Amino acid sequence: MNFTISASYKEGAVAFFAFNREFPSALRELDNEGMILDAFNADKCVNDKSCSVTKILAPRGKFSHQTVFVVNIIKKVDEDLLDSISAACASLTSVLNHAKITSIDICPEIATSVDKKEIIISILNGIKLSNYAFNKYFVKKKKENEKSLVHANCVTDLDINSLIKDHIAVLDGTLRARDLQTEPANYLYPESFANLCKEMEGLGVKCKILSKSDMAELGMGAFIGVAQGSAYEPKLVALEWMGNGSAAPIVLVGKGITFDTGGVNLKPTPGMTEMKSDMGGAAVVACFIESLAKRKAKVNVVSILALAENMISGTAQRPSDVVTSMSGQTIEVDNTDAEGRLVLADAMWYAQEVYKPQLMIDLATLTGAITVALGDTYAGLFANDQELESKLINAGKKCGELLWHFPMSKKYDAQINSDIADVKNTGQSGRGGGSITAAHFLQRFVKEGVKWAHIDIAGVTRNKYDDKPLYPKGYTGFGVRLLNEFIKSNYEA
Repeated sequence: MNFTISASYKEGAVAFFAFNREFPSALRELDNEGMILDAFNADKCVNDKSCSVTKILAPRGKFSHQTVFVVNIIKKVDEDLLDSISAACASLTSVLNHAKITSIDICPEIATSVDKKEIIISILNGIKLSNYAFNKYFVKKKKENEKSLVHANCVTDLDINSLIKDHIAVLDGTLRARDLQTEPANYLYPESFANLCKEMEGLGVKCKILSKSDMAELGMGAFIGVAQGSAYEPKLVALEWMGNGSAAPIVLVGKGITFDTGGVNLKPTPGMTEMKSDMGGAAVVACFIESLAKRKAKVNVVSILALAENMISGTAQRPSDVVTSMSGQTIEVDNTDAEGRLVLADAMWYAQEVYKPQLMIDLATLTGAITVALGDTYAGLFANDQELESKLINAGKKCGELLWHFPMSKKYDAQINSDIADVKNTGQSGRGGGSITAAHFLQRFVKEGVKWAHIDIAGVTRNKYDDKPLYPKGYTGFGVRLLNEFIKSNYEA
């Protein structure tokens, strides 16, 4: 969907905002005979909902537009106004698609002291993030599932085209991550995922792909062990965006299990189809790099994708196997379904050895335990540096991708001690504190002095319901906007 800025209205459909039931002054100026006002006042739903959209057929010959939409926003006490605007625009988008509207002019005038640039960005967020559908594999049902809205035009004389272009790059990255998370595993597997990353070279991103033999030479026994039951060989992909000279890069590491059966510790059937999205972290860090390249960001960022498929077969690794990681530490595989931390252990060590990062963040659909703790509203945050943790939490609050801090304490370390190896991949208490013991396992592969954060996105990668305005039912792309806000606010030159 295209989103543009212009100083004038076009013919067709137009939308205005009423704030706390106050009829928009910009519309009042155009509504010479008060017919639109009368129709707005006659809509009883306006007073019943926190957000409602009134559709009005304009009086023929009396108004330049054919259809007028008045979006009424009632800000609740505990809501941020910009969030309310985005949610209202998501409601508007739904109405427009239902009405088969293809193009809409939007007046961003709202009776508030909030910066108009921020209002326009919120409008853009609400429309673009909600106007999403994954229709790639429909044949007979494709037409009925397509979104009709293809163009939104914000009417303003502000010169913000550059700002809008950069923000669209980030939103496109979010939608692209949703696409990847939704792809079935017979189409998206380690090699095909790596090939998609290779296409980013046209944007100025350097792409390096390590094969299984490359990883074997580096001693990545933990990574390779996860993939040994699959017909698909593992791949480690490094995407480099160097927009700030020789500065030490920020390194992002994404878990990329393109399908997770659980291995010999086979998962139960309910929910198995969701395991195609166990590469959610890799999708996020890859698509974020793409957005940085599109907006030519002045920052050095490297995304490492740990791509493998965890399958059950005669060659799959067994519970009780011992593997040797790239760091030299040995790992007892206590549970083959705790595979994400194994590929991350080697990918994180590789990232530190090769790139000497100023800080490192990993994103992973790592544990079911995080969903038990936080549901689908917050992602879990674990960090070894308080300043880094605060920056990430603040970035999440600003963009609406929320993080919740979890403890890191040496008291949990004993749970992952092994009787026959340096460490084991699950805690002694099972799901009790499972997200924390998983983070402590990862911390064993963080070098002394390296600032590191782990974000468990297992609960927020998929929206199972239709109750979130900016996230239609399905996969969310959670993390692209978070990383953008974090890096843009703190590290871009």
